[in-house]
Amino acid sequence: MNEFIKVMKALSDPNRVKIIKILQKRVMCVCEIQAAIGIAQPTISKHLKVLEEAGLVSHRKDGLWVNYSITDGARSPYVASLMGHMRHWLSEDTEIKRLLDRLNEIQREDICKKG
Repeated sequence: MNEFIKVMKALSDPNRVKIIKILQKRVMCVCEIQAAIGIAQPTISKHLKVLEEAGLVSHRKDGLWVNYSITDGARSPYVASLMGHMRHWLSEDTEIKRLLDRLNEIQREDICKKG
């Protein structure tokens, strides 16, 4: 039951749900996620840590970049089930639509000035 509660708590915050929804579209670094959602970088990092501890997202270093992506849920049946549903849930939500529409404008090279 502890694993189930951890996953559900991770998805109980609106900003963490937004992070999941944008990571469903593409792999992103913290600065891109920050630009998309509009909250402070330390807050984004804390949300990503919660999501990662619950098994919902993972990260991979690629040179100067730390790339975040959603997981396939192989570690947890709860994650696998919820991630499958999350692909379809909230697709008609106005705020989520607006957020996803903005993703094409957000490029790490323009924001972070790395690379």
